[in-house]
Amino acid sequence: MGDSKPMTTPMSTNTALDADEDGEAVDQKEFRGMISSLLYLTATRPDIQFTVCLCARYQASPRTSHRQAVKRIFRYLKFTPELGLWYSSDSSLSLRGFSDADHAGCRIDRKSTSGTCQLLGTSLVSWSSRKQGGVALSTTEAEYNQTHRREVSLLRDHYEKGDIDLVHVVSANQLADIFTKPLEFGTFVRLRGYRLKVLTITHQGGD
Repeated sequence: MGDSKPMTTPMSTNTALDADEDGEAVDQKEFRGMISSLLYLTATRPDIQFTVCLCARYQASPRTSHRQAVKRIFRYLKFTPELGLWYSSDSSLSLRGFSDADHAGCRIDRKSTSGTCQLLGTSLVSWSSRKQGGVALSTTEAEYNQTHRREVSLLRDHYEKGDIDLVHVVSANQLADIFTKPLEFGTFVRLRGYRLKVLTITHQGGD
């Protein structure tokens, strides 16, 4: 890693991981150790959440292609050590949530990936990226599937009472995109910094 080329994103948009059954097998213990370390880091680095969770799906039978994808994450982290979550002292207490899903993104079973994040004012307080349990036949179904029926009923009840607002978010402003798929550099950096507040830790702005 000492002479490794810096990476500006944790995953290339041209990368499409699959089981790679014909690929060369790598040490499972080593691979799992790398994944374990990265999962620990996702607690403060939401910008790697999607890629780490994607690579973690291949711990049972890791291949060279999977290890290369993991090494890219480390190369991205090595050259962005100054980044961290920024919490502004004058942020409001309004709670906002973003939710999205890709469609059949997993190349093994065609299941979709759900991504969510919640912000208190401008401060990111919760986020997740996970594969759905069932196969969706459309993007709309994939987005619906990430919310269980009882939760849908609860949301509908609060919406009808006026406790919450449900708003459609256009793709350009969808913060959850960073948790469902790899993004090109410009979009990734905009969501990472301006929207999710993963900033240089010496930064004194934040709003």
